[in-house]
Amino acid sequence: MHQALLSRKSLVNATLRLTPRGHLVFEEASDAPPVPDLLASRLTKAFSRGEGVGLVALGAGEPTTALPPVLAFWRDFSGRYITALTAVFEEEPLEVPLPEREILERLCADCPPMTGGEYLTPEILEAFWNLMAAVVKADVATSRKGLQGYLASMHPGWNLVGRVHFNLAENPKDPEAPFAFLATYTSRLGAHGKAQHLPLSRALSEYSGGKKNAQLLSLLLPVQRAAERCGWLAEMVAEGEVYHPLRWQVGEAVRFLKDVPVLESSGIVVRLPKRWTTGRPSRPRVSATVGQKNPSVLGMDALLDFSMAVTLDGEPLTPEEVQALLASEEGLQWIRGRWVEVDAARLQSLIARFEGVEGSFGGGVPFAQAARLLAGASLDDAVPSDPDWSEVVAGDWLETVLSELRSPDSLSRADPGAKLAATLRPYQKAGVSWLHVLVRMRLGACLADDMGLGKTIQVLALLLTLERARPSLLVAPASLLANWQQEARRFAPSLRILVAHPSAMDPDALRTLGEGQLAEVDLVITSYGTLMRLPDLQAVSWHLVVADEAQALKNPDAKQTKAVKSLKAEARIALTGTPVENRLSDLWSLFDFTHPGLLGSRKAFTEATKKMTHYGPLRTLVAPYILRRLKTDRSILSDLPDKTEILAWCGLSRTQALLYQKAVKELEETLSEAEGIGRKGKVLAFLMRFKQICNHPSQWRGDGEWAPEESGKFQRLGEIAETISARQEKMLV
Repeated sequence: MHQALLSRKSLVNATLRLTPRGHLVFEEASDAPPVPDLLASRLTKAFSRGEGVGLVALGAGEPTTALPPVLAFWRDFSGRYITALTAVFEEEPLEVPLPEREILERLCADCPPMTGGEYLTPEILEAFWNLMAAVVKADVATSRKGLQGYLASMHPGWNLVGRVHFNLAENPKDPEAPFAFLATYTSRLGAHGKAQHLPLSRALSEYSGGKKNAQLLSLLLPVQRAAERCGWLAEMVAEGEVYHPLRWQVGEAVRFLKDVPVLESSGIVVRLPKRWTTGRPSRPRVSATVGQKNPSVLGMDALLDFSMAVTLDGEPLTPEEVQALLASEEGLQWIRGRWVEVDAARLQSLIARFEGVEGSFGGGVPFAQAARLLAGASLDDAVPSDPDWSEVVAGDWLETVLSELRSPDSLSRADPGAKLAATLRPYQKAGVSWLHVLVRMRLGACLADDMGLGKTIQVLALLLTLERARPSLLVAPASLLANWQQEARRFAPSLRILVAHPSAMDPDALRTLGEGQLAEVDLVITSYGTLMRLPDLQAVSWHLVVADEAQALKNPDAKQTKAVKSLKAEARIALTGTPVENRLSDLWSLFDFTHPGLLGSRKAFTEATKKMTHYGPLRTLVAPYILRRLKTDRSILSDLPDKTEILAWCGLSRTQALLYQKAVKELEETLSEAEGIGRKGKVLAFLMRFKQICNHPSQWRGDGEWAPEESGKFQRLGEIAETISARQEKMLV
């Protein structure tokens, strides 16, 4: 019992948060994963000195510590800088070039769900990289230990990359030993400022005798480290073969290639043949194309055409060549005038799994399955995910669709015309067109624009562009029903609106409301609570279902979530002002409403994300169906007015409605008896009572309870505050 208590006390719930201004904050949070308290203490101290210090401490000081996904992501990012730093020679300036833009973009896409993740950009990563560089330069200068000593003080596992190079070359003139090995080292700079590469055997004479022995030991230290982990290298060192050119057979070259990561982590520079442009021999890949043609039926269940081939550098291999690869036992195969890396068992397994996917659905693949294949998001065992040996590419039709969804600004406009009594801003027009494409394809959408960017008017404009053969349904918190009704009357007066709520309909008429009474209605507006109490409404086949404040659906076990997800519709739209990708469980529940099946079952998704280390494929999978514009976006900023005022209409709670109705009756009775100036005084007194009841019943009763659920204004304020809090913004009440 004592040990269990001690174990719990030694853990702290803490994580990193990215602020809207691009600052990293390490802090304790109740919903953060647990980390050892000593680690939390170290990181708290480091990040209190600045992001650069914190990132260096995380990347250099915790290279082997088991970390939760968010901390692991930032450790890996800062570790990239430290790893690049190890390639700098002691006597050279501490200059580490920035990663290429493409790499930074890939890192942003791969970021795990975290608070503030929507603010992460390549520019922010560049800024953090430069901060780390400034910290390391200052620390190395003041430590007087040199770079190696500084890194060793952070963690003993860091090694400077030495000057020893292991070179592997092709030797086509020798069929029995088609590869050659040579170990070299870099000496002083040559006449043109380039490092000279000399055979490693020369180092024995250059550094022989006296004080130079220490230099020789330092030079050979990476070789010693690698030999401790590679048996074949230990034999070469013991026999002195590492100092001489060697003829290698295929098996020896394969053995070398398998241990390249070990050699590099030990500080040895590995140089492979220049024609191996990817840094390794070419690999055959099981390549599938999905969605070449337009499917006959649209929607998540649409079957897309699927074709498979084994390719080499993008060119399909013949059946005979494939069989030769599958029969290979050495790991390298000479084919089409080049050496090809082969893993026969892996290839055979992938071919079988792709054939299984193709055959499971009668020659086609459902849209959801195709999307997962294309994104490389392995959310169930049926989807092959091995990017080193396989690839899935979109066919012409699917590539066109996905490109349009990823670039809403380039879509042809879906224009509501004069039916919309307002002028849409450019980004709103793009949003309407994006929604229109998805609804037309019977796919769902998540419109997650910042609060104040006009999600309501975009949905109303969309409804005006759709054929009104069947009614659509909008479900929202009760506190927003009045707002939707007012906005619809103002901007889309031609829409025939029905508010299905006790505050707007006779209870008996509401209870019997069904498909038969909706023939002359374009849009039904109701609340989540009312929907659960109206089974006839749940049985209607809707054209479109829109869920406002869709974070209300984040709990998949809640009754209101189940009620909304049971609705039948051609397409579904979720509206939310909070970041939808910051919590994986929320993301699944939301997409289970908008795109049932896209993220697999709840159990499969949970199990898959527990093992997930790279989140890029998951983001790629959901990205076409989420549109989130921020007020901080440059393209949006230039289009916004200096100030935006939004009226938030609030309905009365049940308690407020009863008190209000009672007060109205009392006023009627009072006025029937009052006369003259007394009558006017009574009216003024009751106006104050009405105002107090509308604010909160406790203001009128004076009981000091102030229960939030008793006030429509309190409930709406809570919803607004929750949205603003999720976006790490501030509000003045």
